[in-house]
Amino acid sequence: MSPENPMMRRGAALVVVGALIFLLYAVVFFFRAFSEAGLEVGVETLNGVTPAQLDQLNPAVMAYIRHLHVATAGFIAATAIAVCGLAWFGIQSGAWWAWITAVVSPVVGLAVALPLHYTGTFSHDWVTHLGPIYVGTLVFVVGGVMTLASLAQDSRTTR
Repeated sequence: MSPENPMMRRGAALVVVGALIFLLYAVVFFFRAFSEAGLEVGVETLNGVTPAQLDQLNPAVMAYIRHLHVATAGFIAATAIAVCGLAWFGIQSGAWWAWITAVVSPVVGLAVALPLHYTGTFSHDWVTHLGPIYVGTLVFVVGGVMTLASLAQDSRTTR
């Protein structure tokens, strides 16, 4: 691959920006777990029951929810950091394995996490709850397609 492929560089930068949006979301998710404001961004109550009411009813329930939120934030952050490294160092250097890994990792996470948001089992403000993830995903996909096109073009020209 040509080291000065502008589309590859811009695409990798967009993948990194998308991953940084995921990382920012994880940081907010982490700190929100310890706040009294609500459960998650865009989820203030569970069927009208506040976190304080849940804590009063059974403190172990809120402790468990907090534990899950912190763990989820950690996995979102870890995936975002890995994708940043894969995109900046692996994809830009023309490594197909880096592109595949950088794309598959967050896609698996989103494929597992997103469908449950549409079951109607709890109410949430989808704009604040999922909006940042969708923005990050859009930026990420544009960068992923740009880098894929560059990788494919370089594969054809090196044959």
